[in-house]
This record gives sequence, C-alpha cells and structure tokens, in this order.
Amino acid sequence: MSTSTVNYLGQLRASAIHLQSNCEVITDAPVDNHGKGEAFSPTDLVATALASCMITVMGIKAEGMEIDLSGTHATIQKHMSVTPRRISKIEVVINFNKNFDARTRKILEATALSCPVSQSLHPDTEQNVTFNYPN
Repeated sequence: MSTSTVNYLGQLRASAIHLQSNCEVITDAPVDNHGKGEAFSPTDLVATALASCMITVMGIKAEGMEIDLSGTHATIQKHMSVTPRRISKIEVVINFNKNFDARTRKILEATALSCPVSQSLHPDTEQNVTFNYPN
C-alpha cells in the first residue's frame, strides 16, 4: 500500500497527500534554490522529520515509563552543502519542560538518537543533538 502521493503544482511547489489521513503538506523550493520559500522545502521536511521522530520515539518510551513528555519541543537548523547539493548537517535542540534523573535522561536520549529517521540518514550527514533540561 502506498504511503503518499505528490503532485507538482507548478512554480516549484508540490502537494503531498498522506493517504491514510488525507493530510496535505505543501512544499516549495527554498529561496537559495530558485524558489519562493513560502513553505517547507523537501530538505526542511527531512530535517524536521528527524526531530519529530526523536520526540515521537521518546514519547513512546516515556509512556512505557509512565512519564509525561507533554510540552517537550525541539528547534531544528538545517545546513546545506553546495557540491553536491545536499543536507550536510542537522542541528536539533530538544527542550524538556521537566527535569529527570540521570538514568531517565540516559534512556530518553539513547532512544532519541536511535530513532528510525536518524538511522536512515546518510552517514555523511552530521547530526548534532542537544538535550536541554530546566534548572
């Protein structure tokens, strides 16, 4: 069964439809690559998917540990190389709204770093992940 469909809308814009939910995501070429930058670029989605995957698998692990991660959020910065044009580095900062003991931190962080998106990225794509906890 297919996961999604992508339709080219013209002017370097595409519409992706998730077939199970019918949810739509619009992508646009970035300004530095002939686009308008009015929506996520495809490479923005890759970088964002990394952080989303990390938070999701931590959420799954946290549920099993009876921990609530609600309010945890991440910021993402994507870096592109020129030749070849590709994602060279993704920086993810995960900010927790609760403090955890050292054992719980270790479990959550290891879970995040082993998420499927992280494991699927090219080995040359640098992944810098920072975990911030409140004081």
